[in-house]
Amino acid sequence: MKPLRIGVLGAANIARMFIAGAAPSKKIVVAAVASRDKAKAEAFARETGIARALGSYEALLADPEIDAIYNPLPNTLHAEWSIRAVEAGKHVLCEKPLATTAADARAMFSAARKADRHLVEAYPYRAQAQTRKLAELVSSGAIGRLHLVRSSFGVYFDDRSNIRLRPDVGGGALLDAGSYAVSLVQLVAGRRPARVSASAQLFETGVDRTTVATLEFDDGLLAQVSCSFATAYHRHALIAGETGVIECTYLNHPPMGGPPTVEIRRGVKVSDPVEVIEVPGGNGFLGEADSFADLVAGGPKHWTGATPAESVDIAMTLEAILAAIKSGKPQSVDVFAG
Repeated sequence: MKPLRIGVLGAANIARMFIAGAAPSKKIVVAAVASRDKAKAEAFARETGIARALGSYEALLADPEIDAIYNPLPNTLHAEWSIRAVEAGKHVLCEKPLATTAADARAMFSAARKADRHLVEAYPYRAQAQTRKLAELVSSGAIGRLHLVRSSFGVYFDDRSNIRLRPDVGGGALLDAGSYAVSLVQLVAGRRPARVSASAQLFETGVDRTTVATLEFDDGLLAQVSCSFATAYHRHALIAGETGVIECTYLNHPPMGGPPTVEIRRGVKVSDPVEVIEVPGGNGFLGEADSFADLVAGGPKHWTGATPAESVDIAMTLEAILAAIKSGKPQSVDVFAG
């Protein structure tokens, strides 16, 4: 099978990491990069070892030698350029968050279905063996019925010129680190919450610096999501059920300080033993890229990441949390169902 030929929209830093991580793949090749500034595209191509540089996004979408698009543009541009890409006949791997509103997410998937192209949201941790083991344990009933999920992700940013702190491009901790935390809850719960409430500390730019949200499910499950640009790095999940507890990181590229693990205590007492399950690590961009190529070649059953329905639910939840921050009142997630 010939490698899937991927073109990159823009010259974002995360694109550099994706290209480097996916470089060993035998299933994809990053064949071109496009920027609105041709010189910038050429410099980026030289630095990353990409064969071709184009001077516009439109030229990349029109290129017959490109099969698929990796879209790491600012959050507010995800919908427009992903839709334009599928309409141009390209499959799309779009960086998280897929969109800044649930309506945009639904429009993106509608365009992909109409064009008979694959569109998926990029969460590298979903390609990890650690994540698959976590999902397997939960779905098998290893800790019984779930009652509480906690998902946190913090990373420090204080440079006011950082795009993550700009409200005009969909910045803020929630739509960045928080999208991972919400996606983890979606993964283990298997559905979106019914209601959310939230509190946040804001940057002077107006975007959230730290957010804590409570997600309520109709069956009684409660989840707490926290994300921050004001703390030291941390990324951790706790899933508590009636008969046990699971704890783990959910890193994009484990290991950090040792092999990735999933810790499970099967029992309700503090004295019950904790089993530490070691799993393989590796670069999540590589796993994600290979899974994306398998999706295009063989269909959705080969994709390790979020399904379209999951991505829409994540978008609805994120939008509801933002509304709860703004209003100071709990929000029904179904209000954003469209």
